[in-house]
Amino acid sequence: MNRNQHIQHLPLTPLLHPWIKEQIGHPELLLSAIEEHGSPVNVHSLIPFRENIQAYQAVFQKLGLKHKIFFARKANKCVAFPLEATKQGEGADTASFRELKQCLDAGIAPKDLILTAAVKNRQLLKLAVEHQVTVVLDNPDEWDLLQQIVREKQKEITVNVRLGSFRFEGKTLPTRFGFTSEEAFVFIQKIRNEEPLVQFTGLHFHLNGYSLEQRVHAIEQSLDLIDRLHGKGIITESLDIGGGFLMNYLSDKSEWENFHRELKRAVLEEREPITYQNDALGMIKLNNQLYGEPTVYPYYNELNKSGFLKAILTSFSSTQQQPLFELLKKRNIELRMEPGRSLLDQCGITVAKIAFRKKDSDGNWLFGLEMNRTQLRSSSADYLLDPIHIAETENAEENNAIEGFLVGAYCLEQELILKRKITFSKFPQVGDLIVFPNTAGYLMHFFESEAHLFELAKNLVVVGDVLYFCDGLKM
Repeated sequence: MNRNQHIQHLPLTPLLHPWIKEQIGHPELLLSAIEEHGSPVNVHSLIPFRENIQAYQAVFQKLGLKHKIFFARKANKCVAFPLEATKQGEGADTASFRELKQCLDAGIAPKDLILTAAVKNRQLLKLAVEHQVTVVLDNPDEWDLLQQIVREKQKEITVNVRLGSFRFEGKTLPTRFGFTSEEAFVFIQKIRNEEPLVQFTGLHFHLNGYSLEQRVHAIEQSLDLIDRLHGKGIITESLDIGGGFLMNYLSDKSEWENFHRELKRAVLEEREPITYQNDALGMIKLNNQLYGEPTVYPYYNELNKSGFLKAILTSFSSTQQQPLFELLKKRNIELRMEPGRSLLDQCGITVAKIAFRKKDSDGNWLFGLEMNRTQLRSSSADYLLDPIHIAETENAEENNAIEGFLVGAYCLEQELILKRKITFSKFPQVGDLIVFPNTAGYLMHFFESEAHLFELAKNLVVVGDVLYFCDGLKM
């Protein structure tokens, strides 16, 4: 097989936590995990999770703000993470019956849980009422159902009300969630007047995207509503600003910029393709012009995580000419948040085994993995971090660099694990491992499926040199 080719490597070098470097440098644990549990496996560490929580806590402490961090459970299925969040004095945001029940069964106190599910049926609201877990109300039908249940159970419960339709730059931010400020003003008074068993305690919002400025305006408008409610004798104890806190995956800004530049050149046929079949990753080519930008997560961000939070809270209100954190303190508001992906930064890797090497009809090298694309997928058009190749054995005859694509196990032409062409420093062998770094937030669990009756990947937590099943971890 002739493998000589012109290599044009466009690296996207991932940031790696020390625990990940340790696993890559001494891969015996990963090899044994694949041998025992099959491919792929998801391997987690709680160390970065604690570090991420503590970084957010430090911002709140420095600004003197009351706070509560609810880990967004939907970002990862392992119950070890919400358990660790409560050990750090925080809590968990749940979005389904099973998420809530698992957290309760694991011994997490109801005061450390919140229910934000997009659809709340009778079974779910009944569970929340029985355990007196705070419910975030999104629409009047939820309120009608909740009223029925609290009257049947004769149990008190606290509720938050979700806001949406914020004004920004003269327009309404589009959303399918929440009440307008005026609707909420009327609705919260209705709650107080109609049902003594239900107590309103806070407002909640979650914005799509990652705009700092939009979050600042949403907090301002929420504070205006809080003041109007206060005028009616209704106290708002908390404001929950949801999630969507930017994080940074990459070590080099220039690599990120270079990739975008070369992708556009490739799609315009000014250079050889760098994605499979010259996929534009969401851009549209029309009359040799490109429109839009790649629909990918912004993998490089200098302002991220706790720095992003601090920038929001120290922003000045355009109407009251004070930083937001001062306005929140003045009103004795507990600032709440529900990060998912950013709390899981550096907390997990996905490991898969190479099953075959072959060429496609265009002469591209394909390296088949024992996994499928849903096990490494988010709303982003591609995962833009370099995977790490762990060779099982050294082969002096196979040390030439090679470019190719990682493909998966579903019987579809589109079954690409990564759409981006990857450069390997040596030719991969059957049985070698591929490690995808930093996949714990959304990428492991959010879109995974069991088509072809493939089992879902096993989830493990590494503690020292021992691996535990995630859901069974007791620490």
